[in-house]
Amino acid sequence: MTLTMNRRGFLAGTAGLIAMHPFSASAASNQAHLRLMETTDLHVHVFPYDYYADKPVDTVGLARTASIIGEVRAESTNSLLIDNGDFLQGNPMGDYIAYERGMKDGDMHPVITAMNTLGFDASTLGNHEFNYGISFLMKALAGADFPVVSANVVKEMGATPREDTTLIKPYVIMDKMITDGNGDSHPIKIGMIGFVPPQIMNWDRKHLEGNVQTRDIVATAKAYVPQMREEGCDIIVALCHSGIGSANAEDGMENAAIPLAAVDGIDAILTGHSHLVFPSSKYADLDGLDVEKGTISGKPGVMGGFWGSHMGLVDLLLERDGNGWRILSHTSEARPISQRNEDRSVTALVESDETVLASVQQDHDDTLAYVRRAVGKTDAALHSYFALVADDPSVQIVSNAQLWYIKDQMVGTDYEGLPILSAAAPFKAGGRGGPEYYTDVPVGDVAIKNVADLYLYPNTVRAVKVTGAQVKDWLERSAGMFNQVEAGASDATLLNPDFPSYNFDVMDGVAYQIDLSQPSKFDRDGAVVNADANRIVNLTFEGQPVDPAQEFIIATNNYRASGGGSFPGADGSTVIFEGPDTNRDVIVRYIVDKGTVSPAADANWSFAGMDDTTVLFETGPAGAAYAADVPGVSIEEAGTSDTGFALFRITL
Repeated sequence: MTLTMNRRGFLAGTAGLIAMHPFSASAASNQAHLRLMETTDLHVHVFPYDYYADKPVDTVGLARTASIIGEVRAESTNSLLIDNGDFLQGNPMGDYIAYERGMKDGDMHPVITAMNTLGFDASTLGNHEFNYGISFLMKALAGADFPVVSANVVKEMGATPREDTTLIKPYVIMDKMITDGNGDSHPIKIGMIGFVPPQIMNWDRKHLEGNVQTRDIVATAKAYVPQMREEGCDIIVALCHSGIGSANAEDGMENAAIPLAAVDGIDAILTGHSHLVFPSSKYADLDGLDVEKGTISGKPGVMGGFWGSHMGLVDLLLERDGNGWRILSHTSEARPISQRNEDRSVTALVESDETVLASVQQDHDDTLAYVRRAVGKTDAALHSYFALVADDPSVQIVSNAQLWYIKDQMVGTDYEGLPILSAAAPFKAGGRGGPEYYTDVPVGDVAIKNVADLYLYPNTVRAVKVTGAQVKDWLERSAGMFNQVEAGASDATLLNPDFPSYNFDVMDGVAYQIDLSQPSKFDRDGAVVNADANRIVNLTFEGQPVDPAQEFIIATNNYRASGGGSFPGADGSTVIFEGPDTNRDVIVRYIVDKGTVSPAADANWSFAGMDDTTVLFETGPAGAAYAADVPGVSIEEAGTSDTGFALFRITL
């Protein structure tokens, strides 16, 4: 059987192929099966490669997603491939193009090259498309062989959205030929309209202020969708680079997928931004969603993960209704490129598409060279050997970068002027990882791949507003890292082996001591077990005792801010800023911006003195080279453990 495909991915075939899908099999002469394939939040992940760790991975990459796209096209009579935004920034390849190679007129961006190679039909803008500025964005879009739409980013505001001058086309109407169940072709007009969170005006203020404005997503849709119908659209698909949040529309909401899908005239919705999967159990029992049916406000919808982890798929059975088309039935799913096994290992479910890899091979090679060379310098060694017992440079640089970022983001907001603190925890600190599981970047050059050593997880930056009392309890929660020590004890065991290092937050911007003679106020899981305990003593801000009622902003990450670790003041309700950037990206930008960073620990926290008392702790043997220079604590070598760790003694 012979198939023909036009350059936009529509397949024309005979009834032999149609049996490959139930909708196609049941399609009558006046019915047709249309498949909408979605990628979202690619963030320049074309290769299945972790540039930070400098190694291949099986969990990411458009080249892997391409294999699923090929399979779906091969079993389709009619299909469209659509991207849902955040393709231009998000990994070191994106930074290499923006900061190193640059984008001149006529240059091709590698992710656009890969998308052209796959024959995408349309895309919309995500919030990260603006990270490098409007000029960079427009030069990148110039190379796209497909339309990119966004309705609520405006160069000149009109009295209504329909009178706006938008940055790019608000929508596109595609004139296509669709093959019905009898093998006959018919015309169909498919409309694509795109949306981005209005919060881009905060997140990328320096690039956008004075150049563009944004409108509310739902209000914009209500203005344009009727116009698209007036212009003959049979089917309208919303490309919603906005997450699944509340079912109740609020002006300027960031995660507006549910009320957007409810707009009359929208037939299907492709969503993203949240880096999650829909349909999935994550969204069970939420108003406006039906996970079993794969619907958002009753409309077929999908969210295809992030970084190419999934391909979203909406299958539509269309029926001719007079001279137009209507949706008769539908299904939705998100197909993964890998699976995580019970032992936490990963199994690849598809192979890479070699054509896609080849299209950006040179850019991949150039990016590898980029991540392996210096982007800045550090004048302090970035090691974590003593991160659990003293103020530490590997945590300090994370804290410094978070402060730098959040201070800028608070400018012009209602929170400008509030004191900003920063909370960060050591991730590589021995434990079950063994005696070599520590960060160790020497004085001198810092490469991008070193950032993975400083920050293991792809968290995003958050800010919360808390009181002085909550600051103290946040630190009391962290102090569960330590065992209670009796005064006069000799070589007592300091560290609680059941307390994970990623829950040991060190807070910069205040000074404090930890009294080990006190019991921990919280247990391992964050429940209060000793309500009257006060391990945190001498807590000061700018030299004065912290007022329990004073308000502070704490820069942290999405895990902590949303309740991870059960920290007082961090349960999701206190979030005032949800940054679109990962903590890793912020650290890289900070190093690039500063040129030379000075993250030497300033000993803003220490242990309270205890007469005639010593404690022991384990760390990596390589830490001995730094032991004499750890501020705020008296450390001496005390042998080795039977598990290969070095033992050190602290005299309190």
